[in-house]
Amino acid sequence: MTRELNDRDGDSPLVDRRGGIGAALRILLLALVLLAAAAAFVVFRDQLDNQVVLGVLGILAMMGIFFIVSAVIGFVEVMPQPHGDGLARHFLASQPEGTLITDAEGRIVFANAAYGAMTGAKKATEVQTLEALLSRYRESSEALYRLTNGLREGRESYEEFRLLKPIGSLTANGSGAHWYRLKARLLPGEGRGRSLHVWQISDITSERDDQERFFKELQHAIDYLDHAPAGFFSAGRKGEIYYLNATLAEWLGVDLTQFSPGSMSISDLVAGEGMALINSVQAEPGQARTETLDLDLRRVNGQSLPVRLVHRVRAARDGAPGESRSIVLARQQGEGSDQSDSVASMRFTRFFNNTPMAIASVDGEGRILRTNAPFMKLFADIISRDEIERHGRIEVVLHESEREAFQAALAAAMDRQVDITPIDSRHPTNDTRHFRFYVNAVIDQSDEAPEEAAIVYAVDVTDQKALEAQMAQTQKMNAVGTLAGGIAHDFNNVLTAILLSSDHLLLQARPSDASFADLMEIKRNANRAAVLVRQLLAFSRKQTMRPSVLNLTDVIGDLRMLVDRLISGSNVKLKVEYGRDLWPVKTDLSQFEQVLINLCVNARDAMPQGGTITVSTRNVSGDEAADFGYRGLPAEEMVLVEVADTGTGIAPEIMDKIFEPFFTTKEVGKGTGLGLAMVYGIVKQSGGYIYPESEVGKGTAFRIFLPRHIPEVAVVSEEAKAAAVAASGNLPPATPSNAADPSADGKDLTGKSAVVLLVEDEEAVRRGGKRMLETRGYTVHEAGSGVEALDIMDELNGEVDIVVSDVVMPEMDGPTLLTELRKKYPDLKFIFVSGYAEDAFARNLPADAKFGFLPKPFSLKQLAVAVREMLDGDG
Repeated sequence: MTRELNDRDGDSPLVDRRGGIGAALRILLLALVLLAAAAAFVVFRDQLDNQVVLGVLGILAMMGIFFIVSAVIGFVEVMPQPHGDGLARHFLASQPEGTLITDAEGRIVFANAAYGAMTGAKKATEVQTLEALLSRYRESSEALYRLTNGLREGRESYEEFRLLKPIGSLTANGSGAHWYRLKARLLPGEGRGRSLHVWQISDITSERDDQERFFKELQHAIDYLDHAPAGFFSAGRKGEIYYLNATLAEWLGVDLTQFSPGSMSISDLVAGEGMALINSVQAEPGQARTETLDLDLRRVNGQSLPVRLVHRVRAARDGAPGESRSIVLARQQGEGSDQSDSVASMRFTRFFNNTPMAIASVDGEGRILRTNAPFMKLFADIISRDEIERHGRIEVVLHESEREAFQAALAAAMDRQVDITPIDSRHPTNDTRHFRFYVNAVIDQSDEAPEEAAIVYAVDVTDQKALEAQMAQTQKMNAVGTLAGGIAHDFNNVLTAILLSSDHLLLQARPSDASFADLMEIKRNANRAAVLVRQLLAFSRKQTMRPSVLNLTDVIGDLRMLVDRLISGSNVKLKVEYGRDLWPVKTDLSQFEQVLINLCVNARDAMPQGGTITVSTRNVSGDEAADFGYRGLPAEEMVLVEVADTGTGIAPEIMDKIFEPFFTTKEVGKGTGLGLAMVYGIVKQSGGYIYPESEVGKGTAFRIFLPRHIPEVAVVSEEAKAAAVAASGNLPPATPSNAADPSADGKDLTGKSAVVLLVEDEEAVRRGGKRMLETRGYTVHEAGSGVEALDIMDELNGEVDIVVSDVVMPEMDGPTLLTELRKKYPDLKFIFVSGYAEDAFARNLPADAKFGFLPKPFSLKQLAVAVREMLDGDG
């Protein structure tokens, strides 16, 4: 049914086509009762005297009377209205938004009065569907299409669109452009489970007008802030800048088109030590604080901009730094003369805060009157801005042991004395940091601070102290190294003579002789002495090294079993962590094994109650090497070998002495003090670096950095390849064993009438070497110096097969002798013997010089092997 309302019935729906089935049933029931009564009267009209008939008619009459009376008093409703349904209809009808309910096919089920007013419909017959109203405009038709598809897919949504004229041309909304918001919802319908579509449309033109007006006002405010005569920026908790106005951007040369919130920080804008001033402004938890600061900003081109900053910061409730807002006032040159004092004050403040030296003025009691930005930065962990403003005492930044000296310096400054001795002080709580304080007297007190007694300048000299300590340590190590090298050279000569003599006697003695055991004991102890000499040379970095390309994974793997035996029985466990794809390094295999053994043995001794030794390796890139922060370690690709223990650790006061020779913390007789000195020397001579880290009670770690070895690509010609292939197929036959010398390991070490010139300034070594070579069948000529060797060569007309010469000799050393002999005898074979490393003298020889090398001390067999191999070789 359709219900049409009068104009005054504005709260009622304009259209409601929902049926009244319950009311029709009640009316039908009343009609049946009345019809039954009428039929009974007609049928039984002739039997009215019958009591039964009269009784039936009476009952029907009573029922009719009861129904009528109940309807009159309201006990029974003839056409009752469902209260719940009426409440819902009243709610929908009273909505200010135009509401239209349709079925799935788009037929109208309900439309409220607001919908009629918006669309211009005054009665039910004039109500139009949204499709009929909106399909004529592109903007609205697209919105309606999207919403309709959404409802079919079970989605509720809304769209906003703009029309050049209102939907209802006769409405009171005017005839200009209007904005509308259209909502689409689903409502479960009656019968067969079909849903109804609820459309709500509202005119949001005034809302949009308010938004546009607010946006324009906001744009005007932003434009005013951007072009204000002062700079402005806002920053987050970490100092990241979220907003920068155009005035400040122009001053700094910042391109706002390239600026994005958070892309810059306050530290990017502030020059010099101004950040110390900004960081010193700290508010109480939940409070705000504003300070005026004179400092310099940094332009994009690197130039400075002197400004006055009104900085306001708000702290969070937990006390953490909060967001900040800052106004920037430029201090331009050429300001009015009436402001000359203010300009001069600001200029002084600028210079005062930008000096690289920390400055503070104090009174006669040592109370701080004024400080600059570097002072607050240098001592930020000791004294705060609030304490400075409350005239805190400057003694708090000095170590307790130096405060008395400072009081004396302050008294001298009050007495107007000059040339007051500077005071070197450690950090009050951190002994690794050092400061130097200069105290100067104030000659002319200012009116602003008449109580000012002294100016204190402070400089951080931590790096300087470290360099001084390192230089002193280096000089001491070099001096001891030079001494150790010289002693080792003399020891080598003595040991060489002992070893050669013992070998000579052993060749003549039988194992059954009574003296044979004594001779073996002499040779054994001489070899032990030779080990100590090698340790001295290792410390002085002058020991002989035979570097080769090594894979440390294989080296440590081969050495692991030996280390396990060394630490067995001490409740110490060995743990090895191998790095993946370890780079190759170049060092002496036996020397590096000695390094690892010494470090592991020291780690074992540092854990008397047991523990764990961890040996780990890994590659370290250049950036990682720089991140370690070790002094002297270059930012290059390295291989790291770390030996760590869980032992007693090393006390800080002896950490600088652990690499010194003969320094040991072990009991007398349990250590020579050369272990770590040798480790240091071997690592350094290998081109590496070693750094210890230790904490008392927790353990020690030694980190060894060895440079990555990158092999050179050799270019081999085709002729050389062919020659190598030919040589590989024509190997010479094995040399028959020498039955005359059981110690020769099957090699023929006889002289075969070869002539040897032995050049040695140490008579015992020369005599022993001559006797040993002559027993092998060589013809030996001896010389005590290089000059004497040249004379002998001239006497023999150069008929010498090989020259065996010491390196260090008076008048003419070995390398000079080789150079002189090559002028006349370029193909002469030459062997150097020395206690120093081969590279210690080889760098002074010509690049094409060919020679052999035999390190001291050497035995008879080693001498014979070296001479025989040089004679048989091509070099």
